[in-house]
Amino acid sequence: MAEILVLVDHANGEVKKVTFELLTLARSLGEASAVWIGPGYEAAADKIAEYGPAKVYVAADAELNDYVAAPKVEVLQQLAAGAGAILVPATAEGKEIAGRLAVRLDSGVLTDVVGVTGDLVAEHSIFGGGVIAHAKVTKGTPIIAVRPNAIALAAQAGSPAVEQVSVALSDAAKAAKITDRVVQEKGERPDLTEASIVVSGGRGVGGAENFKIIEGLADSLGAAVGASRAATDAGWYPHQFQVGQTGKTVSPQLYIAAGISGAIQHRAGMQTSKTIIAINKDPEAPIFELVDYGVVGDLFQVVPQLTEEIGKRK
Repeated sequence: MAEILVLVDHANGEVKKVTFELLTLARSLGEASAVWIGPGYEAAADKIAEYGPAKVYVAADAELNDYVAAPKVEVLQQLAAGAGAILVPATAEGKEIAGRLAVRLDSGVLTDVVGVTGDLVAEHSIFGGGVIAHAKVTKGTPIIAVRPNAIALAAQAGSPAVEQVSVALSDAAKAAKITDRVVQEKGERPDLTEASIVVSGGRGVGGAENFKIIEGLADSLGAAVGASRAATDAGWYPHQFQVGQTGKTVSPQLYIAAGISGAIQHRAGMQTSKTIIAINKDPEAPIFELVDYGVVGDLFQVVPQLTEEIGKRK
């Protein structure tokens, strides 16, 4: 079986959910091998082992965290010989790593992939999910950036072999150095892309002050808060909470859309959610074509009642 390398996405000791999605995918394609870059592997070892990599390459030199993107490219370049494919998350950093690595290896690269078959044919969801396209790398080692929340998780506990990796960084890799880090304060709500429940508000919320209704429902469920592009463009909610084709892609167990019409752009970012509930006063809203449960009604009446009822049942 070909070795499939998976770049581990981690920060502040926390492994991102997309890493486990990539390991799940890698196991279906060949022999999965995780690549950990930077210090801190020991604290995350057990969690990574739950998703069945046969091997973990650990480049633990703290210096690798001092520079932007390029050191990770050099580690992957060193390990790429003989690999069947290299999987990275389709995040901003992951796409940069994929592009740089493709140049180094003179290989093809595919980004924003939502699925990969056993013969390494990649699936892309384009035009807001209206068209499915397929592509395959025909030169070199395929480098595939997979969209977060596109792959269903499947744990498979194992005891991976650990191989320490040493890399001497080139002068070019040290050209852009990180001089300071600011850790964003985490609120009590879960991260939007990793939450099991998401409550989103759209144009129907009517204004920034009314998002308190959406936040109230989210807090009663222990959920993350999202917003449509219309709401974020209007300045009603911060852009980092936008769900959609040009925002975050989410795939929670439960997605509640309040006051969201269901434009293609938004649907592309949440349509793989396991259960979808929509609240909208327009019975012809496109969102109702997608949902498991729809409530035709005024969100200013429905959402507070729902929040109150959930509170009673706690």
